[in-house]
Amino acid sequence: MARSALAPQWLDYPQDPNELGQAAWAASVARNSGGELTVSGLPVSELAREFGTPLFVMDEQDFRSRAADFKAAFDAAFTDLCGGVDVYYAGKAFLCTQVARWVVAEGLRLDTCSGGELAVAQAAGVPGELLSLHGNNKSAAEITRAIELGVGRIVVDSLDELERVGRLATGLQQRAKVMLRLTPGVHASTHEAIATAHEDQKFGLSILSGPDGVIPAHAAIDFALEHEWIELLGLHAHIGSQIFDADGFAMAARTMLGVLGWVRDTHGVQLPELDLGGGYGIAYTAVDTPSTPSLLAEQMAAVVAARCAELELAVPRISIEPGRAIVGPSTFTLYEVGVRKDVQVEDAAGNLHPRRYVAVDGGMSDNARPVLYDAQYSVALASRMTDAEPIISRVVGKHCESGDIVVKDAYLPADVSAGDLLAVPGTGAYCWALSSNYNYLTRPPVVAVREGQARLIVRRETESDLLARDMGVK
Repeated sequence: MARSALAPQWLDYPQDPNELGQAAWAASVARNSGGELTVSGLPVSELAREFGTPLFVMDEQDFRSRAADFKAAFDAAFTDLCGGVDVYYAGKAFLCTQVARWVVAEGLRLDTCSGGELAVAQAAGVPGELLSLHGNNKSAAEITRAIELGVGRIVVDSLDELERVGRLATGLQQRAKVMLRLTPGVHASTHEAIATAHEDQKFGLSILSGPDGVIPAHAAIDFALEHEWIELLGLHAHIGSQIFDADGFAMAARTMLGVLGWVRDTHGVQLPELDLGGGYGIAYTAVDTPSTPSLLAEQMAAVVAARCAELELAVPRISIEPGRAIVGPSTFTLYEVGVRKDVQVEDAAGNLHPRRYVAVDGGMSDNARPVLYDAQYSVALASRMTDAEPIISRVVGKHCESGDIVVKDAYLPADVSAGDLLAVPGTGAYCWALSSNYNYLTRPPVVAVREGQARLIVRRETESDLLARDMGVK
């Protein structure tokens, strides 16, 4: 069968509908001799029988290996420059107590963005000094909690927030360790909703003059250095998410090091730390070409070394914040097929082309990224192999929304039918974390698989959970 006219240009017609395309999957995912998808040797049918669907399936060793790879690669590149790198796992991508413990065991630290994420870290026993607290509008309670926990750093986003931190630290008579998040003006090549370093968005302190002629970043630095109960550790930048090369990070590093040079020249102080954020991309489809931790580290180290030499500046301690790049590829979502529907779609010339809709038992409640960011995913028939021809298909959920699309464009075998299992790779990041109870669906569980053994690390919600907060239930 020929390539469908409805397929986007990037989507190739598969010669073998059973081939996985390993880049998007965890290292241990394969097909067994019967053609069924396995993770760490465990067949997906066994997982579905024991835990039900939809189900997030995480390869524990894959997660831990990716975390360890970032630490090793960046330490190797930066050891001679600044003694190594502090790698903070971005908990917003996916966080539970077990993951927090893995992160620490692999030598990483943990970045949190709310009181709730701090609570998970506390429950996991993560020491306060290994934690970071982010967020553009932290409450007084969250800041107080962070100071009392002795978190390694509070990343401050605005002058208002900095003043709030100062007041609370004064009241507690405890020094707050602070990094200032600046907007270095880098326009990352990513979706507008996840580009975070340009001027016209909510994050960070500008390095440009405001309407009053004041440069917010400079004013914040002045305030922090003068405050008795604030310890200014350094500066922070984050340019966005799902970025495939180091160019944007290099531009941000040059700008941020320039600000550190300004601090030295103006205040006679060398701030000891610089965080260059995260946002490293992963493969969701065959056309995505992510970099490697080693290559990213080498490119960033070269830029930092050159810029510091140019400024005659001591190299600060560097930190980074990978999240998606660690947890994203480690996990796939397992669904069961329900109904299917064939439609005819008219093109601009008036010609009709067939498309199949395949509905599964989850949807936008367990993966909001397609509707939020037009995110593209891959999908595979997981419960068996087939010789059926591939046809252009759209995998959709069960919610009462026409935008409830899980995989917008894919070639699936023509014989996919009710009861089959489908697997969508690359769902470790921002899928479970963004999950909801829309239409009162219960949120799926997360199962970790290692050496052929599976265990729940987050249980499935129940209808009792859904009703627990409804004060009208008798």
